[in-house]
Amino acid sequence: MLNERIEKALNEQIKKELASSYLYLSMAAYFDSENLSGFAHWMKLQAKEELNHAMKLYNYVYERGGKVELPALEKPKSEWASPLAAFEDAYKHERFITDSINKLYELSLEEKDYATASMLKWFIDEQVEEEANAENIVIKLKKLSGIPHGLYMLDKELGMRE
Repeated sequence: MLNERIEKALNEQIKKELASSYLYLSMAAYFDSENLSGFAHWMKLQAKEELNHAMKLYNYVYERGGKVELPALEKPKSEWASPLAAFEDAYKHERFITDSINKLYELSLEEKDYATASMLKWFIDEQVEEEANAENIVIKLKKLSGIPHGLYMLDKELGMRE
């Protein structure tokens, strides 16, 4: 059974994962409006992945006898100055999510909720990949600054994400 503090924190993390999905879908819309279909494809898949993360937490709460309560989500940002600016925001957001998961893990240890701590290890490992993926694209975009055909090639590469 989940205690009240853990249940509340898990519900907050579900909100953050849903907000992540919403943000990445907004980024996809930005990229679609810029005719960068590969970037948009990458973000649409990222939005689905974040939704899956929310559902993993949602299901866990119910497996442990808790209750999910979904608050309203804020409208995400919808315009960026450039693809680089969008991916810098994505990378910053992933670091924010990593920090949130780490705090949730610390809380689970403090509350001696070892089952939740064990479940959260998957998210901790996942965040290493999430941050690396976003940072890698930021690095590529910085290297391609001023090279329009490079942006086109990266768009094609990102469009191949499965």
